[in-house]
Amino acid sequence: MSITLPALSLALLQLPIPEDPIGQALVLLLVVAVVIVVGRVVLSIAWKLVLIASVILGALWIVTTFLG
Repeated sequence: MSITLPALSLALLQLPIPEDPIGQALVLLLVVAVVIVVGRVVLSIAWKLVLIASVILGALWIVTTFLG
């Protein structure tokens, strides 16, 4: 029997939030770590898209300026 991702995420959402300050700080650090990891992935993809768009627009500008 396998556990599906939605069932696992629902189980994680039902975990109790710690009441003590150290437990809450740990949860906060874990959330920040997830945001940073996801942000790094998104930014690496966005950086590549910006680089590709810059090269294409630069090539189009050169073609229209000097050959057009």
